[in-house]
Amino acid sequence: MTMGDVVLETDRLAVALPGPAGLVPVVHDATLTVGEGEIVGLAGESGSGKSLTAQALLNILPDGARVTGRADFAGRDLLGLDDRGWREVRGNGIAMVFQDPSAALHPMLSVGRQLTEHMRAHFGMTRVAARRRAAELLDDVRIPDPERALKAYPHQFSGGMRQRVAIAIALACRPKLLIADEPTTALDVTVQAGILALLDRLRVETGLSVLFITHDLGVLSALSTRTYVFYAGRVMETGPTGSLLLDPRHPYTTALLRARPQDGASLVPIPGSPVTPGEAPAGCPFGPRCTLHRDACDAAVPALRPIRDGRLIACVAAHVGDPAAEVTR
Repeated sequence: MTMGDVVLETDRLAVALPGPAGLVPVVHDATLTVGEGEIVGLAGESGSGKSLTAQALLNILPDGARVTGRADFAGRDLLGLDDRGWREVRGNGIAMVFQDPSAALHPMLSVGRQLTEHMRAHFGMTRVAARRRAAELLDDVRIPDPERALKAYPHQFSGGMRQRVAIAIALACRPKLLIADEPTTALDVTVQAGILALLDRLRVETGLSVLFITHDLGVLSALSTRTYVFYAGRVMETGPTGSLLLDPRHPYTTALLRARPQDGASLVPIPGSPVTPGEAPAGCPFGPRCTLHRDACDAAVPALRPIRDGRLIACVAAHVGDPAAEVTR
């Protein structure tokens, strides 16, 4: 996969959510890029801040949330948009697919109506033209007999087919960027593979860019060009997906890989518990759970610094030449 022009770029993006005692920081200094026709992964445990980062890009955070930093999409400053600007960006520029497709599908409306109303609202298409385009979209996402499917209701489809319908709706307004938030988590392995293949085919055929959010690093192995690993609202490691998976340099990345199910191998759970928002320890947020923890880890939050081949890592051990860092391989 090759990266064309930059479609999305954030710089030190930060998110704070309202809490009982005021705003609670939940995402810190997230700096990301997604190129044209590129699939980029955001990986991490639940609560790591990856989904909140994506929601900030679409301005769909809870009321009272605060977003700072910079986020540019196709040359537009997302954080400076007014309501009209957001209406133009959502759907036409950036679309999102969620883990549960049922959340995006109205149970009482046919698939055809949901698709056509979406397009007519954005493009002013006639009913006939919108229905023709809706059938084409269902065919694009490999739903059999599109004309019949247009008349069906969400409950008449399997989970995998509902997700394909949700993807078709997300693509209806020809977005440049699709944010896929755990779109395969609730699906079996075979159906999951089909959805991943679909996203990659759409990337190749249309130049679609994808920001793919997952807790499973293995899902990204054959899908994404680059990956950002999140923990406690911070990027711990980033780089080309292939080298990151084959030679992880941050202890958290290694722990994530060891904790995923693999044939014939025992799961190795990550010790301790994820950080509660607003209660991060001093220094490295992964410090209390890290097997390489030393006093220097508590001095300050490690900055992302380059190691090689486009890799960046926020780890004290990796930057002092400590032989113990070899454990993270």
